[in-house]
Amino acid sequence: MTDLKDKIVLVTGAAGAIGAAMTAAIRRAGGSAIASDLAGEVALDVTSESDWQRVTAAIEAKHGRLDGLVNAAGIVALGTVEQLDFATWRRVLAVNLDGAFLGCKYAMPLLRKKGGAIVNLSSVSGLVGGRNLAAYNASKGGVSLLTKSVALHGARLAPPVRCNAVCPAFVEGPMVESIAQGARDPETAKQKMSRDIPLGRLGKPTEIADLCVYLLSDEAGFITGANLPIDGGLTA
Repeated sequence: MTDLKDKIVLVTGAAGAIGAAMTAAIRRAGGSAIASDLAGEVALDVTSESDWQRVTAAIEAKHGRLDGLVNAAGIVALGTVEQLDFATWRRVLAVNLDGAFLGCKYAMPLLRKKGGAIVNLSSVSGLVGGRNLAAYNASKGGVSLLTKSVALHGARLAPPVRCNAVCPAFVEGPMVESIAQGARDPETAKQKMSRDIPLGRLGKPTEIADLCVYLLSDEAGFITGANLPIDGGLTA
């Protein structure tokens, strides 16, 4: 069983399906999860640099360190490059990519004290494109390569800080529901999402959370800089 005993982990987007499952999984594994969201246990707007400074300063004052960070906050907007307005593009990039950058930047001084691990929530949409996911593709592709850069930086530290990205396919929850609602027939759209996955179903938030817990743990000590698909075979 994966052990996070005595590890302090900050989770962003903790009010979302994956973030909530992540928080529960960390606590189940013996860790201490700091659940943050716009209106979470800890209030944090991931697009706000001053919010990150405030939250990390509070963690340092209370705990003196951080052992893990999960950048799980994210939003999606449907639209081709022609359909998307610039404001929507910027909002998706701000939450998904700027939020991950700011998290890695401001958590790093706390993580490097005793060594730690970052898990960024990317997506299969950070590995392959979709015609009507221009902003989401760009944001998640950015997260996937940001992860590699942070991992290479963290590997030079002593003790090292590992950084990996998890790349889910469609996962049960509000994000899939919002994508489906953008279609003419939402139920048919959801059925198509399931059919597109070789295993024939959507992922479960708990499955994503369990992989993240493993990557946060010492058992994954030789894994860094990876983009790990958890997609029912979709990218195969």
